Amino acid sequence: MKTQWIQEDNLTIAAGLLREGELAAVPTETVYGLAGNGLDEKAVEEIYEVKGRPAVKPLSLMVPGREAMDSYCEDVPPQARFLAERFWPGPLTIVLKAKGLVPAIVRAGGETVGLRCPDHPLTLRLLREAGVPFAAPSANPSGEPSPKTAEEVARYFDGQIAAIVDGGPCGLGRESTLLDMSRTPYRILRQGALPEAEIAAALAEKLKLIGITGPSGSGKTSALKEIERQGGLVLDCDAVYHELLESDEELLEELSDAFPGTVKDGCLDRAALARIVFADPAALRALNALTHRHISAEIERRLRAWAMAGGTLAAVDAIELIGSGLAARCTATVAVLAEKETRIQRIMVRDRLSREDAERRVKAQQSDEYFIENCDYCLRNDGEQSSFIHAFQRLLKEIAHE
Repeated sequence: MKTQWIQEDNLTIAAGLLREGELAAVPTETVYGLAGNGLDEKAVEEIYEVKGRPAVKPLSLMVPGREAMDSYCEDVPPQARFLAERFWPGPLTIVLKAKGLVPAIVRAGGETVGLRCPDHPLTLRLLREAGVPFAAPSANPSGEPSPKTAEEVARYFDGQIAAIVDGGPCGLGRESTLLDMSRTPYRILRQGALPEAEIAAALAEKLKLIGITGPSGSGKTSALKEIERQGGLVLDCDAVYHELLESDEELLEELSDAFPGTVKDGCLDRAALARIVFADPAALRALNALTHRHISAEIERRLRAWAMAGGTLAAVDAIELIGSGLAARCTATVAVLAEKETRIQRIMVRDRLSREDAERRVKAQQSDEYFIENCDYCLRNDGEQSSFIHAFQRLLKEIAHE
């Protein structure tokens, strides 16, 4: 077999060869791929044979864009479409449940198929002109280094494949990252050119994140329980802070440097810290800036883990939601408010405080006007619980459609 050398001006030849079931090496932004018509079983068989690839290893399909998900896959989660919009064309292969028209040999007998949209102008043009997806593993014999130039492909397969499309050297030189989104939690099957951290960060951005705030005793817990009932993750900033005090050595070191004498034997002396910050407004501001930074970083880490687990809804519970800067991270912020007397009674029962102490706590917190001015939505929770829950459920539906 004579292997044709295809340049940009004769891509039509390569497109015709691929439609007819021939094999061609094609460039991507990562490495060259050994491409064949992914819907042609004989072409796919030849890929396995020429490459020496074990038949138990499935192949992915190169496609020209995210619209191909509906052609070749079913039960596609919205998060997969979002990642395709964010990272395609690019070095990300997304594994989804395959439709029946994807040959079993491509799937190695399994139920899933990986889709990849290469970030190379020649191969994207070739995909559109050929009108078929390409089964295209890296263009090297199994066990050999993946080729980054057309010349390297020729040294492997000259005379064994119909064509080599010369797109110049590949820029990244690493395979795409392989992400299984056919089930939850999502899993990185192969770490490639796209870091997992970028994928997790993108999915976390897609979360519906509800910021719940309001003064003490307002009844925020009812809203948070409803988020959990709907399958959402609830992150209590106060609880996160106390967990960090037990595990975050960097936080404790910074507290020790900023407030000498407050950290002893790796433990925070909270009474000593309170005496310092409550007597000095500047010290209190410094403490808040320090702790907010660590809490925000930990909240973000947990949101990314939740998004990779397939989560789509989360809530952050923080009295200092506005001042901490976390409000800007939220899809929407909701203040739960209640009458002063209702709050006092709740605090007395919940925290076993005297009326005098409960009144002192209420007086020390922000006014309703502060929350009304700074939050997207406000709900009152000083009547029947069922009425509040129904109102909050309606609000969640409204936020979900934003």
